[in-house]
Amino acid sequence: MANIVVLGSGMIGNAMALDLAANHKVTAIDINKRALERIKKQNNDVDTQLFDLKDEKDYTELLAPYDLVVCAVPGYMGFETLKKILLAKKNVVDISFFPENCFDLDYLAKKNNVFAIADCGVAPGMSNVILGHLDGKMEIKSYECLVGGLPVKREWPFNYKAPFSPIDVIEEYTRPARFVENGEVVTRDALSDCELMDIKRVGTLEAFNTDGLRSLIYTMDHIPNMKEKTLRYPGHAEYISVLLKSGFFSDQEMEVEGLAFRPIDVTARILRDNWRLKQSDDEFTVMRITIEGDENGKQRRFIYRVLDKGCSESKTSSMARTTGYTATGMANYVLQNKPESGVIAPETIGAKDGAYKFLLDYLKQREVDYRIEEFTLN
Repeated sequence: MANIVVLGSGMIGNAMALDLAANHKVTAIDINKRALERIKKQNNDVDTQLFDLKDEKDYTELLAPYDLVVCAVPGYMGFETLKKILLAKKNVVDISFFPENCFDLDYLAKKNNVFAIADCGVAPGMSNVILGHLDGKMEIKSYECLVGGLPVKREWPFNYKAPFSPIDVIEEYTRPARFVENGEVVTRDALSDCELMDIKRVGTLEAFNTDGLRSLIYTMDHIPNMKEKTLRYPGHAEYISVLLKSGFFSDQEMEVEGLAFRPIDVTARILRDNWRLKQSDDEFTVMRITIEGDENGKQRRFIYRVLDKGCSESKTSSMARTTGYTATGMANYVLQNKPESGVIAPETIGAKDGAYKFLLDYLKQREVDYRIEEFTLN
């Protein structure tokens, strides 16, 4: 049994704290008193601590008692939070999905002889683990990941509910999307190359470019074709593009009648109400990963599919399950199999003997089931 601290107690942080508490001593830390009370109500064995992670400059004393940190803060504060964790000389599994390059902190992790598993969610995260595993078995020629979290009930105009902060979703829609085409890194606008896709057990969804490859661009630069697209109901990308092109996502300060504000802050506040995912809302997370390449002289295709509809009994959302349980599975894995120091991408863990199976089994035990199809193409 390890002593673990979870930083951030939102929807996903909540699910992680409760899952880890089944086998470890867990403390949840957040500035939101109501979120901490919710965790305590669900499991009184979880310790809670009210703390402003954003404003404090030094986490050394805060994190001193713990064997492992699991970080689930919003993306906009993720990089600085991870830096403070490493300065406190603590090992960490991180899902904050910040815009900065995680490898910029590799020197700090190595200097302090600790590890940080970055981007350890569903995608990036489990998708990377799968690619890392297959990369050791075959010469991969192409990788495609399609992923999205959606409400069952469509509500005009966005047909979308956010399981996490709207500002993080907006970041996904505004950050330039990088992918690899014929061995070259290509950058296009997010929301571009929108196309309709037939997704098994779901139906027709639209897929558009987002910057989801992240660490794969650096660690898997030998794979000539890689792309990640976000899945939404048809029409969503057009509504978001209207907001984007009209300046609603601008972070440049403007003034109206003597009041200074950033349009993105107002938009995020409005969308928070429109996109709020209630505990009573039925929703699902869907992902399809297609990997093709040469395995012992044969052209092979592997397709991984996951469709998770959340848990109505525990009221745990599908995104909290698919993202959070990947991170808690990774936490359990690294507690048993300590990696080398440094910032480590999930695909690097996926290449290690036993890690891929450990994580798939961990998720399956929690009824997050990856269906695998294999084809020989010649």
